[in-house]
Amino acid sequence: MKLDQGCIQVYTGNGKGKTTAALGLAFRAAGRGFQVLVIQFMKGGGPYGEHEAAKRLAPELTIIATGRPGWVNRENPDPEDVRLARVAFDMAREALTGERYDLVILDEINGAVSFGLIPVDDVLELMTLKPPRVELVLTGRNADERVIAAADLVTEMREIKHYYRAGVPARTGIEK
Repeated sequence: MKLDQGCIQVYTGNGKGKTTAALGLAFRAAGRGFQVLVIQFMKGGGPYGEHEAAKRLAPELTIIATGRPGWVNRENPDPEDVRLARVAFDMAREALTGERYDLVILDEINGAVSFGLIPVDDVLELMTLKPPRVELVLTGRNADERVIAAADLVTEMREIKHYYRAGVPARTGIEK
């Protein structure tokens, strides 16, 4: 372990940049020789550009995408989406407490909670299990107020203007 003090960071809000910020932190940490694990919830539709970059930064950076391709139905999640989120969550618990990683990023876990795939109480418990020298990052829109209160750092990305509204689709190398 390389950190004297690990903290809990939350990146939330309706603006672009939550995953990007977390990946920037992963890139920085890997550059310092930290062991970094990114578990992506509800992102089974890849591969995304970050997956290709992680191959180049292995073994320091590992990214595991979980979930099915496509969108999760927020009002009525498919039982398979719930099951896959639980598998990813259990993997996250093992990774966080196993003391193999210096930085653990749970990408879109806040969204998984807000979609009803993972109980917020499970995330709060996971936050209490974080070893002192491990950094934990939770990303995604709609972070629960209790998660926000339990975190050490919270950044809200707020959309002011977005080119999606002008019809620009997700672009390879920028959004995916």
